[in-house]
Amino acid sequence: MSPILTGIFFLLYTGLIFTIAHFTSRKATNATYLTGNKSSPWFLVAYGMIGASLSGVTFMSVPGWVGTSGFTYFMIVLGYMAGYFVIATVLLPLYYRLQLTSIYTYLRQRYGLFSQKSGALLFLVSRSVGSSLRMFLVIYVLHVFILQYFGVPFFLSAFLFIVIILLYTFKGGIKTIVYTDTLQTTFMIASVIIAVVFIANRLDISVMDLVDQITKSSYFTFIDSDWTSPRHWLKQFLSGMFITIVMTGLDQEMMQKNLTCKTLKDAQKNMFSFSIILLIVNMIFLILGASLYIFASETGLALPESTDRVFPMIALNILGPVMAVVFIIGLISAAYSSADGTITSLTTSFIVDVLDIDERYNTEAKRKKARLITHFSVTGLLYCLVLLFSLFSGKAVIDQVFTIAGYTYGPLLGLFAFGLFTKFSVYEKFVPLIALASPLISYVLSINSQSWFNGYQFGFELLILNGLLTFVMLLLIVRKNPKISLNNSLRQ
Repeated sequence: MSPILTGIFFLLYTGLIFTIAHFTSRKATNATYLTGNKSSPWFLVAYGMIGASLSGVTFMSVPGWVGTSGFTYFMIVLGYMAGYFVIATVLLPLYYRLQLTSIYTYLRQRYGLFSQKSGALLFLVSRSVGSSLRMFLVIYVLHVFILQYFGVPFFLSAFLFIVIILLYTFKGGIKTIVYTDTLQTTFMIASVIIAVVFIANRLDISVMDLVDQITKSSYFTFIDSDWTSPRHWLKQFLSGMFITIVMTGLDQEMMQKNLTCKTLKDAQKNMFSFSIILLIVNMIFLILGASLYIFASETGLALPESTDRVFPMIALNILGPVMAVVFIIGLISAAYSSADGTITSLTTSFIVDVLDIDERYNTEAKRKKARLITHFSVTGLLYCLVLLFSLFSGKAVIDQVFTIAGYTYGPLLGLFAFGLFTKFSVYEKFVPLIALASPLISYVLSINSQSWFNGYQFGFELLILNGLLTFVMLLLIVRKNPKISLNNSLRQ
């Protein structure tokens, strides 16, 4: 397809996003940016979170992953369901009861200032690195298939993408994102379904016949029963559960959207609805992945070595110009819905948890200035990380994102679990050391697991180990006085 025509659709779609941003950011204040004025309809939040949860990584990595792992990823998705139940019934009531803007404020109330700073910094590192990986994957595809045609170097392609997101989020913040995510989720899901239809048509069979062919293929494998494998079904399920708890329930970006709902009941309806929709959407992605590989096999198509590039190569080069447009719009939708929330949530966490904006700045004008400086600085950081990741390539990006999460979100899992399920207070000055020690120990165990544990390989369950190590080390720094007032009040 012509890069010029593709670029035109890119500009048209981006213009639509800016139109929504214009109407949602009128008369915006700091409260609008941070909490959406607590007025978001729960069904919009639920639907829009699909796009934010999946992102450009899922859009390309999950279909590509089917080639090497079949449908085993679905066991992780089933684990997600259990994780969302925990979030809706345990974490959301806590956050609404404490009326939090940043969820890491809980750590300050439960432990103290050092813990809040540690939790916020863990999130800032986790989300910055993970989101930069996601953005790199999307920007790379847009660069290769559109901007490179016009002689634009990669660093400028990345700059243009980042600036677009900065401009439509810096004023309206989370309120704008709730509405743009709704649009972007719709386009992303539609593009995946349309891709399956196009593949069926090219194979001259119906969609139902294609699905039947998938169910009889080697790709239609959900269970890996090898306990030494990182994709063993129980490891996948438990990993999915805890990945959800930390990457949604303990993640400022995802929870910031939930906390814009008017009431706890609305937020819980959002979470339960969202989890069901996500289950269905992930199955569609897996069906797409199997469709791509069956199509390649039956047409003798040579596939790229990187599984992340299977979907874009077929959609943009093989299935015709209409599918190319659909793919680009779906990809942009996935990219925008992930990146815009990242910038907003990183800004929120930094100004609330690190800068203590309400305590250090006594006027709305000063708070707004601090927010804008942080918003632009976060955007610059993400840009630099995208350029850094452009120097490397390797396994599927979704694999890398979950691996990073295992190290960086693990201490958050341990800190929140200890706070919720024990009544102990701790020598709080040691918490930052534990937050560093736990991932380091987990890393050592991971790289030596095959030789130390009879061939056992850690998968995403490394996150659980990391959280458990944090929990145990917190027990080692318990104070003599065994109870704390905040925890008692939360249990009442």
